[in-house]
Amino acid sequence: MQEISFRNDILPLKDKLFRLALRITYDRAEAEDVVQETLIRVWNKRDEWVQFGSLEAYCLTVARNLAIDHSERKDSQTVELTAEMEQTPDASSPYDRLVDKERMNLVHRLVNELPEKQRLIMQLRDVEGKGYKEIAALLNLTEDQVKVNLFRARQKVKQRFIDIDEYGL
Repeated sequence: MQEISFRNDILPLKDKLFRLALRITYDRAEAEDVVQETLIRVWNKRDEWVQFGSLEAYCLTVARNLAIDHSERKDSQTVELTAEMEQTPDASSPYDRLVDKERMNLVHRLVNELPEKQRLIMQLRDVEGKGYKEIAALLNLTEDQVKVNLFRARQKVKQRFIDIDEYGL
């Protein structure tokens, strides 16, 4: 059995934990607090690490629960995503860059309007690259529920984007 190291096995997860916490709390400072608290809790459970099937799934579950607790304690305020948080493709002209930026803002807004479960599943699958089994375990759902929620979330975002983009609403 391989020995688990906090520095090598858990600290590299901090970016994933931050993105998950940010998606739930919409507040950078709150997300940083959630990550710090998660790492402290995981460290305090270091004697039990070998018992966990997936240390990453455990860390993400702790971060998710803490982020939900933080956002419930404080009225969650939506934070406008900054330029450094998103990567827009290079466009050939200022007009193209403006159009791309507006479309990205629209997609972010539409994703943020999704119900929490769909938003989290979309974040974990499309941004974090998690598998259906991992997401199901993390959110206490079946794989079929994850697939259905992901499909519905994507369809809702796609349809609203098309409606707005075509009609300018």
